[in-house]
Amino acid sequence: MIKRVKEGLIIKLKIVPNSSKNEIILEEEFIKVKVTAQPIENKANKALVEFLAKRFKLPKTNIEILKGDTSKEKTLLLKVDNDERIESINSQLTK
Repeated sequence: MIKRVKEGLIIKLKIVPNSSKNEIILEEEFIKVKVTAQPIENKANKALVEFLAKRFKLPKTNIEILKGDTSKEKTLLLKVDNDERIESINSQLTK
């Protein structure tokens, strides 16, 4: 689900496009991220990156979709080099 790597954090999540609001929902086996954008023309992916960038106070360029461009299951790389920021993100994504 969350793995620390040299560049920062790798996060596996499920995206739920077309939701009523942007939010992160922690479930037992995965992280679910709801976004209001529709899954057409890459809108949901862009909304996901924007939402996470704002939530974790990261530049959008520091969030990269590694796998799952066209899938609901995605693997993201959050490029973070600050241990405090990594801990902050980690605590928001774990119960």
